[in-house]
Amino acid sequence: MHATLPLLAATDFPMIKRDRLETLQVNLGYLCNQSCLHCHVSAGPTRKENMQEETIEDVIRFLVDNNIKKLDLTGGAPELNPHFRYLVKTATAMGIHVIDRCNLTVLHEQGQEDTADFLAQHKIEIVASLPCYLEENVDGQRGNGVFQTSVSAIKLLNRSGYGLAGSGLELNLMYNPVGAHLPPAQKQLEKDYKKELNNRYGITFNNLYTLTNMPIKRFGSTLISKGEFDGYMALLKSAYQNANLETVMCRNLISVDWQGYVYDCDFNQMLDLPITDAGTRVHLRDLSSGRLNKKDIIVADHCYGCTAGQGSSCGGALV
Repeated sequence: MHATLPLLAATDFPMIKRDRLETLQVNLGYLCNQSCLHCHVSAGPTRKENMQEETIEDVIRFLVDNNIKKLDLTGGAPELNPHFRYLVKTATAMGIHVIDRCNLTVLHEQGQEDTADFLAQHKIEIVASLPCYLEENVDGQRGNGVFQTSVSAIKLLNRSGYGLAGSGLELNLMYNPVGAHLPPAQKQLEKDYKKELNNRYGITFNNLYTLTNMPIKRFGSTLISKGEFDGYMALLKSAYQNANLETVMCRNLISVDWQGYVYDCDFNQMLDLPITDAGTRVHLRDLSSGRLNKKDIIVADHCYGCTAGQGSSCGGALV
């Protein structure tokens, strides 16, 4: 795999500082039942990295000590971590809003047969990746059969109450472009998704988020192999919107890797750009949220992916 950090490190991206910490995003490991082309984590079935129980306890202590009200669980497939349910139960019992970033197909994996009902029981918000409403596009990016399995998983979630009006169970879908271009306008694409998925398959969801593909890890390496890296970076920079700087996710979020080390965002985690103190990477067990206030955020050229066009974050478009 081609390394992208050497192409991103020298940057003219504006310096930005942190605001109050609101969201703890935790990567429970890189193990996944899929190996998607766009994956900025390079997750897959052969990855061995998984957060252990000791680090799960560090996460819980940090949530309590710093009065964090939102826990965003990602991976890999976070549900494949053996401590996933313990963390979810503990966090929700403390009144914390939990988000599960689900690839949908994991719900049909062996041992996950009751996961949809478990998530519904604990009223977990689901953000589910579905890069298109067309089967050929999804299978081209994520593998043969993934689209139909994803549709089946959404039907399963709908039967558990997700995405239904008045249920209080929120199912949000995440779109990312199939190729080296920016996502279209989020609101119009959401209308198209809802119409097409309901008409074709009778499935419903709450919101659609659009995410710009980041020029790092598997997607970045593919761009380099195709000779498209420079052109894609030029596209991101040409679409830069200064207004997006005010609402980028790194201002109010930190990302924790499977070992418990802390980063400004999930993308910095994948580039191994950790938050440091006197040159030493910071572990969650040694951190208080107050230490981060007004601190500089580590930036590189990949940050243009979050500020291009409508902007892009784990919660979709920024404007």
